[in-house]
Amino acid sequence: MKELELKPTPQDCYRIDYPAGERGFTFEKAWLRSQEQEAAGEIEAACNTRYEAFQRLADLIPEEGETELEWEDEHNQNAMFILNSSAIDHFLIGDFEMCAAMLEMLLELDPEDHLEATKLLAYSYVALGEYELFDEVVNDISDKYADKEVLKLWAEFRRNGRLPEGELFHFRRNFAVYYREFVSDAHPVSEEYLKDVESPRPSREALARELWLQTEHLWTLFPGFIEALKA
Repeated sequence: MKELELKPTPQDCYRIDYPAGERGFTFEKAWLRSQEQEAAGEIEAACNTRYEAFQRLADLIPEEGETELEWEDEHNQNAMFILNSSAIDHFLIGDFEMCAAMLEMLLELDPEDHLEATKLLAYSYVALGEYELFDEVVNDISDKYADKEVLKLWAEFRRNGRLPEGELFHFRRNFAVYYREFVSDAHPVSEEYLKDVESPRPSREALARELWLQTEHLWTLFPGFIEALKA
């Protein structure tokens, strides 16, 4: 008997089913196990758990046709949490090609983008130099996110070696806290910061530092951008 199966729903979507029951593998178990491993400092094990679960999901999804997973289904959500988190794992180690492939798959499964995968996909496209693909997705990112301004600035800098003055003015004016964080020489991960960013309503300063920390490896892999912002 199959461990995993796709069942159609009345909403013209699919849900993940466990024909043999939930005694064996489930995406919920894999998701919880990866969180426990991460909390215990077993980062590599957590990444492997997520990647192995992703492989099961990839084997489940047909190569032909559209397969949209019903977001409200808990089994589906756990599978998509795993897929998104494994994409982040690959992003953080600089495997942008795998990250992009995973996020493209996620957006096919969840076209409404409940997990806001488009932001990370846009960063991956710029890192890969896939500027046409970047142009296709960047406007799907809400203007309320500083990521959109950072991405526009970085994409133009990677393309042409300069920062667009209009976008830079907009970033400095509308996202001043983020601009100050990005041109700062220090980004301490203090107890005060951790308490702030993990609170129900984190400050803009904490969110700005979080964005820096999430993207810091990019500025090491692709030097020059931060120096241009400072200049």
